[in-house]
Amino acid sequence: MRTNTLRIRRYVDADHEQMWNLHNLALDDVGAHAGNGPWDDDLHKIDEVYLRGGEFLLGFLDRQIVAMGALKKTSDDRAEIKRIRVHPEHQRQGFGQSILLALENHAAELCFSVVHLDTTIQQPAAQALYVQNGYTELCRKQLGAFECIFFEKQLGIIESE
Repeated sequence: MRTNTLRIRRYVDADHEQMWNLHNLALDDVGAHAGNGPWDDDLHKIDEVYLRGGEFLLGFLDRQIVAMGALKKTSDDRAEIKRIRVHPEHQRQGFGQSILLALENHAAELCFSVVHLDTTIQQPAAQALYVQNGYTELCRKQLGAFECIFFEKQLGIIESE
C-alpha cells in the first residue's frame, strides 16, 4: 500500500538531477517552458543563490522528488518565493500547498515581513493557490514570451505581549 505523505527536506547536491528533471517536466506540462537558458542559472547554483539567507525545499514520496520550491532574500524585510513545481502525476494532492506553507514559515523565521512571487498566465492552478493563500495581485508584465502575474503577501508578525 502506497502512502501519499509528502516528506519535505532541504536540497542537497545529490538531488540536482531529479530536481532538474522535475523543473523541466512541470514547466513543459503547463506550456510555460521557455527552453533551457541563462534564466535557469540559479538552479545550477542553489547553494549560492538560495541556501545563503533563504531556502530550497524538496518534497519526496518515497525516494522520488514530486515537489519543490525556493525562498530568496530580496531585501532586509522581503523574500521571493521561486521555483514552485509539482510533478504532473502528483498534482491536486496538496503538495504545492505544503511547499508554499513551509517556505512562508521559513520566511517568517528569518524575519521577512513580505513575500512576493510571480507566475505565468499559463499556470491557473498556481494562480489559484496563491490567491487562496492570501496573495494579492500587484501587476502583470510581459517577460519574453510570457505574461507574468506578480503577487505579494504580508506575513503575520507575532508580537510578544
